[in-house]
Amino acid sequence: MREKLVDGGYAAGWATVKLLPEPMARGLGNRIADAVWRKEGKGVRQLQANLARVRPEAAAAELRELSRAGMRSYLRYWMESFRLPTWNDRTIADRVQVDGIEHLVAAMESGRGALVALPHMGNWDLAGAWVVRHLGFTFTTVAERLKPESLFDRFVAYREGLGMEVLALTGGGVSVTGTLARRLRAGQLVCLVGDRDLSDAGVPVTFFGETTKMPAGPAALTQRTGAALLPVTLWYDGALMRGTIHPPVEPPEGEDRHAVTHAMTQTLADIWAEGIRQHPQDWHMLQRYWLADLPSAKSARPEHEENEKSAEPTPRA
Repeated sequence: MREKLVDGGYAAGWATVKLLPEPMARGLGNRIADAVWRKEGKGVRQLQANLARVRPEAAAAELRELSRAGMRSYLRYWMESFRLPTWNDRTIADRVQVDGIEHLVAAMESGRGALVALPHMGNWDLAGAWVVRHLGFTFTTVAERLKPESLFDRFVAYREGLGMEVLALTGGGVSVTGTLARRLRAGQLVCLVGDRDLSDAGVPVTFFGETTKMPAGPAALTQRTGAALLPVTLWYDGALMRGTIHPPVEPPEGEDRHAVTHAMTQTLADIWAEGIRQHPQDWHMLQRYWLADLPSAKSARPEHEENEKSAEPTPRA
C-alpha cells in the first residue's frame, strides 16, 4: 500500500504541477518545503547534521536557517523536474548557465569520450536536458532500481524523454560497468552522480575533514577507457541554475591501479567539497553520509575493499 501511495504521489506531481503557472509552482514548493522543515523529521535533522560538517563554524540558528534553504532548494528540484518535460529548448537554455564548457567539448571532439561526475547538487535532470538540447551531446547514465517497479519505470521514461540512455543499476541482466565502458571507448558521453556510495565497496576519502566513501566507478572507468574525467558542480542563482565543468582529473603517474583510483576519487571529493562549501543549501544530502554516522560494522570495513564494483554510483532517484 505504501509503495502504491508513493507511486501515486509522483504520478500526481507529474500530472498536475506541470500545469501550474511558474510563480504558483514555485510558491507551492516553498510551502511544502517549509512545512516539512518545521516538522523536523528524520531527513531534515540529517540534512542539518550534514550541513554542520560543511559549516562547522555556524551557530545553531544559522544551521537551522541553512537547512530551511536546503529544503527549499530540494523541493525546487522536484518542482522543476515535474515541469521539465513541458519546457522547450529555449526555456531550458535560458535557465542554465555553465562555465567550462570547453573542457567537455574538447574531450568529445577529440573522440576520447568523457565521463561527467557530479554530486547531489542543484538539478541533475535539468543539467542533463541542457547537455542534450543545448550542447547536442546525448549520454548514458545509471538509475537505481526503485520500488514499486512502476515508479522506477516512470523515472526511466521521464529521463529517456529528456534524451538520456538510462541503465538500471541492478536487475537489468547486463553488466552496467561493461556497457558504460563500451560507451566511453566509442567516444561517447557518460554522466554519473558520484558523491554517495551504495555498494559498501567504495573508495575512502576525506570530505570536510572526515572520512566517507565515494564510488570508485568514475575513476576506474576512465582509467580503463582513456576517457576524460570531468567533475561538475551545480547551484541555484536566482531564477538560474549555474554550473562549472572543471578541468579533467588526470591519473597520477607511477602508482598502481588502486592507488590511482583513490587519488582521482579524492580529487573529485576536493572539488565537490569546494562547490558545496560555497553553496551548501544546494547539496541535497538528506541521508547519513559520513562513516562516523553509519553502523559500526560498515565503519570498520577495511580499505582494501575499494574495487570496481562501485562503478555504478548513486542516481538521484
